[in-house]
Amino acid sequence: MTGLLGARREDTPQRRVPGQPDMWLFVLFEALLFTGYFSVYLALRTQNQELFLQSQADLDLRIGVLNTVVLLTSSWAIARCVRAARDGSYRSALMFAYVTAGLGATFVISKVLEWILEIRMGNTFTSDEFFQHYFFLTSLHCIHVLIGFIVLGVVVYQLRSPARRSQELVETGATYWHTVDFLWVLIFAMLYVVR
Repeated sequence: MTGLLGARREDTPQRRVPGQPDMWLFVLFEALLFTGYFSVYLALRTQNQELFLQSQADLDLRIGVLNTVVLLTSSWAIARCVRAARDGSYRSALMFAYVTAGLGATFVISKVLEWILEIRMGNTFTSDEFFQHYFFLTSLHCIHVLIGFIVLGVVVYQLRSPARRSQELVETGATYWHTVDFLWVLIFAMLYVVR
């Protein structure tokens, strides 16, 4: 009986939070920072709802949806990367890391093209309060995506050599990428969807 119980304990997967604890502190810090900014944005929006609605109408919802789909797909790809690395399928994990980076690049290019479109329409950082928030939030998010490319570079570096492979670092990179994607979903909802 003891042997059977011992075997069950060994067969039961060990539960733990994926990645390094420092990354989770960063995620918490980012969540608090963005929550504070989102609260300020929503408070200002309620004070000047007509201006925000008029300016928001200049945004192309289709571009926002496309960017959201691209980033959600990148989250799926980085999750597949983690799963493949856990299973020891490092070539597959590398492929999914590259797919994640490609989707991230697609997002950045799309966002830059959207900024150009808005500027050509006369909507700049100094146009009004809505576009100050729009350009600030989307620029801040893009900076996080660019940092994500460095994080993905570390993931690729880890996966390419058996001597360096660290599941914890792969999971840490995925945690960062998921955080960036989650923040975009909130930004998308506030800037493009909330009326």
